[in-house]
Amino acid sequence: MQIVAILINTKLGNVDISNEVIASIVGCAATDIYGIVGMASKNQLRDGFNEILKRENYTKGVVVRQEDSGTVVDVYIIVGYGVKISEVCRNVQSKVKYNLETMLGAPTAKVNVYVQGVKVLEED
Repeated sequence: MQIVAILINTKLGNVDISNEVIASIVGCAATDIYGIVGMASKNQLRDGFNEILKRENYTKGVVVRQEDSGTVVDVYIIVGYGVKISEVCRNVQSKVKYNLETMLGAPTAKVNVYVQGVKVLEED
């Protein structure tokens, strides 16, 4: 049984959006940002230390909570060596908030970004 995170009532019926869907949208938005190497697991001891998650596992790198003020999202990322981490994190926060509010119409209270590692990119 999935917990409904967002419930939208329309004249044609109800639309239920789960936290899994929200986490997928967040993961796709975050990995589009320059400087992000990939998503990291929120539970590194169980899932593997600093393992970069593939697209189908983005939900393991995102925690979604519903609070009175709106949706709160925790995003766990791995950044590339040499980028300005504070700027990358600000960009993730902006893009995630924008995508959630435009795609789902969900008020987003907070986007917390946790940098789980830095990866040196290999040059070809």
